[in-house]
Amino acid sequence: MYTALDHEFMSQALAEAAKSLYLSNPNPRVGCVVVKDGQVIGRGHTQQVGGPHAEVQALADVRAKDLSPVGSTVYVTLEPCSHTGRTPPCVQALIAAKPALVLVAMSDPNPLVAGKGLEELRAAGIEVRCGLLQAEAEAMNRGFITRMTQGLPWVRLKIAASLDGKTALANGTSQWITGPAARADGHHWRAQACAILTGVGTVKADDPTLNVRDVNTERQPWKVIVDSKLETPVDAKVFKNLHQSGAILVCGALDTSEKERAAKAYIARGIEVLALPNPHGKVDLPKLFSYLAQEREMNEIQVEAGFKLNGSLLREDCVDELLLYYAPFLMGDGIGMANTLPLTTLDTRQDWQVIDQAMFGPDMRLRLMKSEH
Repeated sequence: MYTALDHEFMSQALAEAAKSLYLSNPNPRVGCVVVKDGQVIGRGHTQQVGGPHAEVQALADVRAKDLSPVGSTVYVTLEPCSHTGRTPPCVQALIAAKPALVLVAMSDPNPLVAGKGLEELRAAGIEVRCGLLQAEAEAMNRGFITRMTQGLPWVRLKIAASLDGKTALANGTSQWITGPAARADGHHWRAQACAILTGVGTVKADDPTLNVRDVNTERQPWKVIVDSKLETPVDAKVFKNLHQSGAILVCGALDTSEKERAAKAYIARGIEVLALPNPHGKVDLPKLFSYLAQEREMNEIQVEAGFKLNGSLLREDCVDELLLYYAPFLMGDGIGMANTLPLTTLDTRQDWQVIDQAMFGPDMRLRLMKSEH
């Protein structure tokens, strides 16, 4: 059904989509190439929210060269949108361009689209095929897919550890376990996230900035701090440069005058305060992720927290992906990766599947997803 050239041109469209990794949130990462007489005559990728989508960018590229898209083949990594959101529907731009064939990697999981774009193209007399390099397109948009189908973001838990699984010395010192190359790769993943989530313990112990520094990006992720009792210092580094990205402090119940005063101090500083108590007075973590996806349109959350919060997230089944960096040394006595409950039998364990591995200088990175049984 698909030729070697089809695979090549869709691969080029995926390479265009990769240019949106740091850019397009909360929109999906989409790439498009327009091909005529065996040559690429236009390329595009989705811009920042409110800006042009990939198809519109690619068609504009064609016209900027004084070429015509009529009779062309369009390769696009996601079904063209058929609804008016922040921008007009891309399907109408394609119909007006009159290509002969549109090849799509994956259908749009957004219920507002979900096949309607493909139907409109076919109704306009344009041949449409869907499914070429679908797995690759889906991998690039796991967060968008999860938000559209489950009402949840894709949650990536990032941990740097020694070979024996320790993330800090017994006194809490953790900078730096891994080398510069591994830390720069961590920023590559940080830049893709809609928000970086941490706990009050990490803020008080390390005073991190949690911004993207080691890769070039036009947007900074939001900061989300889980702090049941509102104990985060108002002058913490994580709250600097709020004009670049906002910060949300998530607490339990605002049930005392002291907590209400603390909340007002944060709000006066420009920090949002969100109360999401669970029955134990701590933060309701599943409800938090539902809120971030459904109310704040966040696709991917990168967690960079400590032993306690990591354990809570794993115990409450909130983690979709593990991003683990191992440095080649043994720490011995120290703080572990996560405060998880001990197993009573190996049959009750939660298995993870390695989906990617790479070396960054002396350090090894593993990416894992939950195994499906």
